[in-house]
Amino acid sequence: MFGWERTDGSGGRSAARVEELADGWLLHGCEVLVGHETLACWFTVRVGSDWSTREVEVAAFSAAGRRQVSLAVDHTDGWSVWSVNGVPDGRLDDCIDVDVAATPLTNTFPIRRLAALEVGAAATRPVAWVDVPSLTVTRVEQTYERLAGRNGLDAWRYSDPIHGAFVLEVDGDGFVVDYERFARRVRP
Repeated sequence: MFGWERTDGSGGRSAARVEELADGWLLHGCEVLVGHETLACWFTVRVGSDWSTREVEVAAFSAAGRRQVSLAVDHTDGWSVWSVNGVPDGRLDDCIDVDVAATPLTNTFPIRRLAALEVGAAATRPVAWVDVPSLTVTRVEQTYERLAGRNGLDAWRYSDPIHGAFVLEVDGDGFVVDYERFARRVRP
């Protein structure tokens, strides 16, 4: 189990659980924000043993109402074909990861795959980005650059053209401990 508190002034908290499966991982989580914007979000993501996204379910409710979205990915011959709510969505083809905006947990997927990068090296890949609470799904180019470790943790610079750049400090398994200007892991 992991828990984070938001550090962006939104008054949010999130929790997540990671289960190992025979062929990968199942990750469950939720986020609640109470303040300027009040909302709740739940998600389940199944990833393969290589941490590439296979299935996603996200639900949210806010003042705008309740929403739900399902994503499925078929990884065949080095290519990823995505469906949103059962309908093929070619805009997302070739994305490997999903990024659910309400949680730092989904940053773990690319970090796990990129763990062998040398300090200073970077990789840019498209992801299926799920906005919360609207649950609209868009293609976003995300870059992860390996930084020198700090405070006994691994460090990465995450960036995308929409949200900017943030430093992520992660534990040895690639799970976020501190996400600059977004969230910090809470210890029991």
